[in-house]
Amino acid sequence: MTEKNYNPQQKQKKSMKKQEMAHNLGANEALKKEKTEAIENKEERLETTEDKQQEGRKELKKKEEKTRKTNAVVNGFNIPVSTKHSMAICIFIKRKKIQQAIKDLEEVARLRRAVPMKGEIPHRKGDIMSGRFPEKAAKQFIILLKSLSSNAIHNGIEDPIIVEAFANIGARPFGRQGVRRKRTHIKIVAESKMKKQEKK
Repeated sequence: MTEKNYNPQQKQKKSMKKQEMAHNLGANEALKKEKTEAIENKEERLETTEDKQQEGRKELKKKEEKTRKTNAVVNGFNIPVSTKHSMAICIFIKRKKIQQAIKDLEEVARLRRAVPMKGEIPHRKGDIMSGRFPEKAAKQFIILLKSLSSNAIHNGIEDPIIVEAFANIGARPFGRQGVRRKRTHIKIVAESKMKKQEKK
């Protein structure tokens, strides 16, 4: 050969180095690709998880809206009061605000205000014809109304008004000498003032 310092081993080494370099470059590119793919996969996963979280939040909001109570209810079972007095008080407190009803019943318990009643009952002073002062029933109703007020606050009802109030005869157990005791079931429902206007 005419080339100076020709060494076939050196040429082989150079070619080997080139091959190694090319192989390394290929491996590096493959690693880079793998890394980029892994990053993209992570980003996709994050996006999908975020989307799922958002969908979950939306579903929760919808469920809360569906399950959100628009009224407050209180039930009293087998309360030891007269059913007749309870019915009169139910008529007396209907269409009133809860706090106003509690104030009125406190006056009834202090014998300062009579509850209007029908039948052969003596006349009372004021705007009513006949009425009585059912102290025991008034005190029980005050307890129920306070519970109703707390239920309305818990349900987020603004300006609650008593929409329904009714009393039914409960289980009447036997007392001494075969006397039947008085028991009454009472249910009171309160709704928002705004909702009541919308219904109209």
